Amino acid sequence: MELGLKLAGPVPRALAWLLDFCWRAAALMALATVLPLLGEFGFGIFLIVWFLLEWVVPAWFEAAWGGATPGKKVMGLRVLRDDGAPVGWGPALSRNLLRFADFLPFLYLGGLIAMLSNREFKRLGDYVAGTVVVHADRPADTRNIPLADPHAPARSLSLDEARAVLDLAERAPQLGPERSAELAALAASVLGGRGDVAALMRVANYLVGRSPGADHAPG
Repeated sequence: MELGLKLAGPVPRALAWLLDFCWRAAALMALATVLPLLGEFGFGIFLIVWFLLEWVVPAWFEAAWGGATPGKKVMGLRVLRDDGAPVGWGPALSRNLLRFADFLPFLYLGGLIAMLSNREFKRLGDYVAGTVVVHADRPADTRNIPLADPHAPARSLSLDEARAVLDLAERAPQLGPERSAELAALAASVLGGRGDVAALMRVANYLVGRSPGADHAPG
C-alpha cells in the first residue's frame, strides 16, 4: 500500500457508490427481462442475485480486487485496514453489510454524518470493520521492500506509523546495517519489542499484503 496517499472524503466515495449502483442496476435490469420467463422459480433466482449483488459481491471485489469495487477502481479509491494492511474478506463483508445502518434514516444520511464527524472519514461500517478508504494512485507492491515472511505488528498502527515502517523498510538496504539497526530499534513498540531489522521487514511485508513464504519465493 502507498501510505502517503490521502484519505478519501464523502464526494469521491459517493461517486464511486453511484458507479457501482449503476452497474448493479444494469445487471438486475438485464435479468429482469429474462427470468420472468421462468415464473416463480425465476423470481426466486432474481431475489437471490439481487441480494448477492447488493451485499456480497461488493465485499468480494474489495477482498479479492485490491480493496476496490469497480466504482472505486474508476475513482482511484481503495479500502484498507486501519493499520494500512490490505482488507480481508471478513472486514470487507462487515463494512458492506452495515451499509443498511449507514443508509438510515434515509439516503445514507447516517453514514454522511459519521464521515463528517471524524478525521478519517469513517462511516459506521468502517468503524465496525476497522477500515478506511484512501486515494490509491499506485499499488502497494510497487514499494521496493525486501522479501520476508510477514508478521502482524504488535498492536494496531495508525496510517502515519504504518507509513513510517514501510518507509524505513524500503530505505534500510541503502542505509547500512548499523544505521538500519539504530532506526529499527526506535520502532520496537510496533515490532513486538524486537527492534531489529529482521522484525521490521516482517512487519513491512505484512503491511503490503505479502503471503507467508514470500522470502522463499524463487528470484
